[in-house]
Amino acid sequence: MKAERWLRIIPVALIMYTISYVDRTNVSLALDPKISTMMKDLLMDDRMKGEAAGIFFIGYVLLQIPGGYLANHWSARKLIAIFLVLWGAAAIGCGLVTTFRQFEVMRFLLGVAESAVFPATLVLLSNWFPRSERARANAYWILCQPIAVIFSAPLSGWILGKWDWKTMIIAEGALPFLWLPIWLYFVSDRPRDARWISAEERDYLEATLEREAVEIQPAKQESPWRAFVTPTVFFMVLIYFFQNCAAYGCMTFLTEALRSSGRSNSALMYGILFAVPYIVTAVLMILNSWHSDKTHERRGHAAAAYGISGICLIASVLLKEHSFWGSYALLCLAIPGPFAAQPAFWTIPSELLPKAVLGSVMGLVNAIGNLGGFLGPFIAGDLKQRTNSIVLPFVVLGFGMILAAVFCFALPRRKTMTAAGLATAPETAVK
Repeated sequence: MKAERWLRIIPVALIMYTISYVDRTNVSLALDPKISTMMKDLLMDDRMKGEAAGIFFIGYVLLQIPGGYLANHWSARKLIAIFLVLWGAAAIGCGLVTTFRQFEVMRFLLGVAESAVFPATLVLLSNWFPRSERARANAYWILCQPIAVIFSAPLSGWILGKWDWKTMIIAEGALPFLWLPIWLYFVSDRPRDARWISAEERDYLEATLEREAVEIQPAKQESPWRAFVTPTVFFMVLIYFFQNCAAYGCMTFLTEALRSSGRSNSALMYGILFAVPYIVTAVLMILNSWHSDKTHERRGHAAAAYGISGICLIASVLLKEHSFWGSYALLCLAIPGPFAAQPAFWTIPSELLPKAVLGSVMGLVNAIGNLGGFLGPFIAGDLKQRTNSIVLPFVVLGFGMILAAVFCFALPRRKTMTAAGLATAPETAVK
């Protein structure tokens, strides 16, 4: 019966968030002037391109903490269902705009509409998968990020070649409405709410999760605000900020790297070349999460992914004038870093923090950290416009990833942190 839990919860959550991630992928292709007329139609330059792609993340900040809190204290399933409707409406609205300012507003609203979904899903998975399974559960769900690119990039490129950017954004923006009934039918908030799970497995999960919660529960109930100001949360915010600067800065300007050698490709070929690094990402995410769960080690697995990514990203742009395929191979190792680190990274708070503050803290980290999703494309766009090259933007983003790797070693390794930020005895389950 264990397999049924994995086959029922994970695929539905994965596809749900894959749909949301499509909205971040398709805009990168739509904003490339070589394969789409969007920048021309909306009178945009490179700086405005970075701003339009990144403003999503300003809206994405707003409901992270309330979303995590409501998922903990109300219902992650119902909360996500509400936001499926809201982000579908905003996504379609992005395809109906006629000016740059209208597009900025709709992208901002799309960010608001998706802002509660990430922490709510992390809370949902923590209600279903014990500590020994959590990095893999996070990995299989977060696979939505590379999978969205793998499937949507060629499809988006094909639609752009056959129709236009408005058709692509509207068609892909309608997907949340199709997934809503499936989400409501298959997902339950906790094992005790599910009718399809056996009594034996339900009792085992409830007992195991309760025991793990008690192990890190402080003697005195603390406010989430005290957890917000601990060193652990501070460093998690910094790490996630640099990660998102690189992830979305690279995604927004990846097509620039794909044509840096002067090669002439169709929109479909750009979509395929865009997708390949994310196929590598999916493989590395699974391998890194599997080994993290096997060794019960988290911060080193995250640091390795960030460090390799930063070094390869810098090397890629330095090599691009000499060898397109050599530079592309390094990109295929650089792009996975921000994603391959996430399963181990997001397991850390669930192993360190009491359940009462977990959703709120993860919402805070995701909210402030995702400001990097705004600043990464914005800074990359500004630097590209100033230098007429992607070399300096990608070097800056690469150094950010190296800093994220260094900051990982400021996170606790073997100790449990209470809501007040106090270390207790070594955690036996985290070695």
